[in-house]
Amino acid sequence: MGTLALLRAAGIGVGDEVVVPAFGTPEAARVVVLAGAVPVFADIDPITYCLDPAAVAEVIGPRTAGVVAVGTFGRPVESVRLHGLGRRHGLLVLEHPEEGAAVADVPQRRVHAAYLDRRLSGVVTPECVEGHSYRQYVVRVPGNGRPDRDAFARAIRARGVACSVPVKTPVHRTPDYLRRAVLPRTERAADETLALPVDAAMSRRDLQRVVSACNALGGLLAPA
Repeated sequence: MGTLALLRAAGIGVGDEVVVPAFGTPEAARVVVLAGAVPVFADIDPITYCLDPAAVAEVIGPRTAGVVAVGTFGRPVESVRLHGLGRRHGLLVLEHPEEGAAVADVPQRRVHAAYLDRRLSGVVTPECVEGHSYRQYVVRVPGNGRPDRDAFARAIRARGVACSVPVKTPVHRTPDYLRRAVLPRTERAADETLALPVDAAMSRRDLQRVVSACNALGGLLAPA
């Protein structure tokens, strides 16, 4: 059964609230709305980019009926802690599939990710954990906000390295789901994260190009 069907089967609907992440696509929030419930956004763990169980606990209220967690960039959610939280509060905890989660050649992606982990400097590389498929290899460009990350992206693209901003706007800041939520870690991640190529088909020379382009910049740029 899909997430929507599971919410409905549990009787979750009008009058209920369901905790979801704001970092990522709006799919989890959309499913909650389709069930008739209200999505409530909780902050993320700054390392995993997934829902932080402690942040989830902070937004649980009398109308909270469930939690819908989503893996991020190929990294699994904090299942054990979230399900423990659900048991303590009597909440349904579901893991919604990450959009585009299925990727081929995961072992090779992990090899490439490990290569980048060892050689990149000036950016914060993702933490390696069991089960990470590296659907996207996402680093942080430290600095004073969006201009630094965006200037960094423009500079490495000019050096022939494809990259993308994985989350341009957190869901709670979009018109359809506008909420007065205070999510500093979500918003900072949206300002600092950048997805670098780690495709299985990349050659060692391709990876070296990524490393050279990134390390030449040192990670910090003045705002454009």
